Amino acid sequence: MTNQTPLDSLDAIARTADEAARALVRIAPATRAAALVAAADAITAEADDLVALAMSETGLAEVRLRGELKRTAVQLRLFADTVVDGAYLDARIDRADPDFALGPRPDVRSVNEPIGPVLNFAASNFPFAFSVAGGDTAAALAAGNPVIVKAHPGHPLLSERTAEVAAAALEGAGLPSGTLQLIAGQEAGVAMLRHPLVKAASFTGSVGAGRVLADIAAARVDPIPFYGELGSVNPVFVTPGALAERAGEIAAGLVASVGGSAGQLCTKPGFVFLPAGHGLDDAIAEASAKVEEHRMLGPRIAEGYARRRDAILETAGVRVIAAGSLRTDDGGQGWVTPTMAAVGVEDLRAGLGTLLDECFGPLTILVEAPADADYADLLEEFFEGNLTVTVHRADGDDVARLVRAASRRAGRVLFDGWPTGVAVTPAMQHGGPWPATTSGGTSVGTAAIARFVRAVAYQNAPAAILPPPLRDDNPWDVPQRIAPAGESAAWGGRAA
Repeated sequence: MTNQTPLDSLDAIARTADEAARALVRIAPATRAAALVAAADAITAEADDLVALAMSETGLAEVRLRGELKRTAVQLRLFADTVVDGAYLDARIDRADPDFALGPRPDVRSVNEPIGPVLNFAASNFPFAFSVAGGDTAAALAAGNPVIVKAHPGHPLLSERTAEVAAAALEGAGLPSGTLQLIAGQEAGVAMLRHPLVKAASFTGSVGAGRVLADIAAARVDPIPFYGELGSVNPVFVTPGALAERAGEIAAGLVASVGGSAGQLCTKPGFVFLPAGHGLDDAIAEASAKVEEHRMLGPRIAEGYARRRDAILETAGVRVIAAGSLRTDDGGQGWVTPTMAAVGVEDLRAGLGTLLDECFGPLTILVEAPADADYADLLEEFFEGNLTVTVHRADGDDVARLVRAASRRAGRVLFDGWPTGVAVTPAMQHGGPWPATTSGGTSVGTAAIARFVRAVAYQNAPAAILPPPLRDDNPWDVPQRIAPAGESAAWGGRAA
């Protein structure tokens, strides 16, 4: 795969996607669902070759990558069932009503329809689950949209091969040519984001790059939705009761969460609030020393981590619990072990400009809070939007106020565990207020499909012209919410 898709080829790629969009909207859910399953089966069948490519390009471990490939296939199958279920279409039928409370009502029917070609900027740290055939692609395809993926330069060969496998499976199952296409290069990605035939975009990456792309999407003559997953430090709060009950378990779980995949996870816990005098230093240092050296995704990632690590450790008041390591090999790749530091609340407040930004790598900061500190106040003082907030508690601990604050700051509030590891399940919310995401929504779970549809209402439409989900005979057998004539006379009665 070349480093840059020729710019003069982008219009043809966009037009091919637009043609596919016009065909996809007419394809029955069963066919689209079967195509998603076919893509999942094809990727699974090629697992050995795909994982080997991913290992060579990213440095991630085989066990991690095989699990991630399985997750990618599961996502596709989950969305296949979502398509067949049809609830995401939100089909509504309001029957014509001459006696409507506000005067005669026409027949009005609405349904969610595909938004059009979607541009997906793939992530570096999840070469399967948030890349070519990952969650954003799966959700957009499930909604009935073609997808153009901008490959991440960190795994170009894997991106090309995954696209070949998935696109062939989708087309072999009956979807049109151009349903899934791949482009490469920053310039090509930006140019495609500006193309008038692209109707939405998704992104997983840094705050800086995501903000630039979001601004481009908003500045178009026809602004389009841009769904970016950007930065998150995922604060964790440990109550005195939880610490007294399971200190060793908390120390071990923290190190495992921070050290896994070299800390290159958007849900890595970046700050852990603990009572001062917690006594976990020795346990954390011992567990950290057992973590084997792990390669980072690429030289640029390692360089960025080295800068952030140095800046954090040089900040006044920061105490090193486990120094960790960072070395560079002859190929420029960075190899790391976990770094664990601690700081008091006042020193955190004084060094906020340096300490608070996300550190992408295996480093976390323990914040040692006074006994009378109110965690809810600290959460609201120090943190903006995050993907997660975690609460470790014991029976009898009153954490209601903290949880309410957490729900205002994060998309997922979890208890007595660690935020790394995002379950692929219908109720999952993987998103949060800015800067966790640009536009809300979720990139994991079946609700992710809602980002790539738009509602269209049909008024007094002839039956033969209505989309299948809005017809009285309901040929796609999807859920329909029907408001019968005469209903408005009873509105308000449920509140009595």
